[in-house]
Amino acid sequence: MLRGDGQAFDGDGSNDQNKSESHVLQSKWDRVKQKLKAELGADVFQSWFGSLEAGELRQDTAHFSVPTLFLKSWVNSHYAEKMLTYLRQDDESIQHIVISVRTNGQRSPARPPVPSRPAAADAGQQRAVVKASPADAQADLQQAKVGDGFDGSPLDKRLNFESFHIGRSNALAHTAAHQIVKSLPNEAPVYNPLFIHASVGLGKTHLLQATAQAVEASGRRVIYLTAEKFMYGFVSALKAQTALAFKEKLRTIDVLVIDDVQFLHGKSTQQEFCHTLNALIDAGRQIIIAADRPPSELETLEERVRSRLAGGLVVEVGALDDALRVKILQSRVAAARINFPDFHVSDEVIAHVARSVTANGRDLEGAVNRLMAHTTLSGAPLDIEAAELAVRDLIKTREPKRVKIEDIQRLVANHFNVSRADILSSRRTATVVRPRQIAMYLSKSLTLRSLPEIGRRFGGRDHTTVLHAVRKIEGLVGQDNTLASEVDFLKRMLQE
Repeated sequence: MLRGDGQAFDGDGSNDQNKSESHVLQSKWDRVKQKLKAELGADVFQSWFGSLEAGELRQDTAHFSVPTLFLKSWVNSHYAEKMLTYLRQDDESIQHIVISVRTNGQRSPARPPVPSRPAAADAGQQRAVVKASPADAQADLQQAKVGDGFDGSPLDKRLNFESFHIGRSNALAHTAAHQIVKSLPNEAPVYNPLFIHASVGLGKTHLLQATAQAVEASGRRVIYLTAEKFMYGFVSALKAQTALAFKEKLRTIDVLVIDDVQFLHGKSTQQEFCHTLNALIDAGRQIIIAADRPPSELETLEERVRSRLAGGLVVEVGALDDALRVKILQSRVAAARINFPDFHVSDEVIAHVARSVTANGRDLEGAVNRLMAHTTLSGAPLDIEAAELAVRDLIKTREPKRVKIEDIQRLVANHFNVSRADILSSRRTATVVRPRQIAMYLSKSLTLRSLPEIGRRFGGRDHTTVLHAVRKIEGLVGQDNTLASEVDFLKRMLQE
């Protein structure tokens, strides 16, 4: 039959009934949304419920729809129980919820299909259960690939655990990364996120890529990204209106690895990055992050991002020691001899180069290239004198390193197992006072800052306090050989 306006309607008035049922559920859902938003926060709520639409309330079942299979699976797995609990607080007659996938941007159909095991409430416990079919699982995978063209940054097969050399400076970071590789697929992460920081050329990218490749080889889903790649992918997805597919792909993986996070800029990009961290951590997925400094010193990142990054295990990869530099040089020489069998470097030359080229691993690789060029092009024997000539640009005299007061404070705090905040605070305990005085002494010795300026950089102290600290340490150094050795060690670390 047709109504007066030309639209069809059922003689029993079912169309009007459907509209009424939809209106009833919508009003209930509006109230539930406010509770969910208050509990989860506006950002998380918008990420997972922004595109969810209320359908109909039929008998004891509330029907909802979402635009993708992945979103259906995620909401069912993580939030369906909570939705059902809040709905029953509003209307105790609601016993089940069903979430379906709408197509072509339309609202959910009048009679959405019921899953094999709908959400149910019984005897004081509500539990939402969804049983996905193999077809649904395959469709989820395909949905995550639609429209984003985003597969992460390429992995260099040479940067694996076999070619990663372990020393005192990187042993802890290596152990933590290897623990992630050995963990079982369904095992909850112990350190999440794992945050590794180091200066340029000390091996953090090598370690991240080795971890990503080992995780991938174990059959788990992993994406390795540079911060630049993450920003490019997100901005491109916004322009192409595929931001949802971008989010979904990142949030379906087992391990997310992001390198050089210090280059992450832009408010919206950082917000999405934070949402992704929260979603993956809440879902028990592993995150590994690397940067050139610890989270607390990433001033370009928002406070909530820095706080989230600092909430896991933060590990520093320090400067390469002599033994590790020798290992790296030996491996580089061995690799070069595969293509140049006549290339030979004696142990004496390797030891000399290791003592001379101390900046980072990349300089060591450059040194090997120069030694190889000298040997293959000139044909002259490679003794220590010839080696010095070949790598002279890497060991030439440099201007003394400019030491920053912040670097002194950080190094002293780490050495004495206190925080930089402790050193800047007004605490007067012995465990804090001595490191603070040593840091002030080093600031006066290694920088050109005046006493008043040093005092301001140490929590706004008076210059007389700095002078007292300097004289105190000067006197103790002359009497205590152990303290003198510690101070000398700190000086060398700051000036390298």
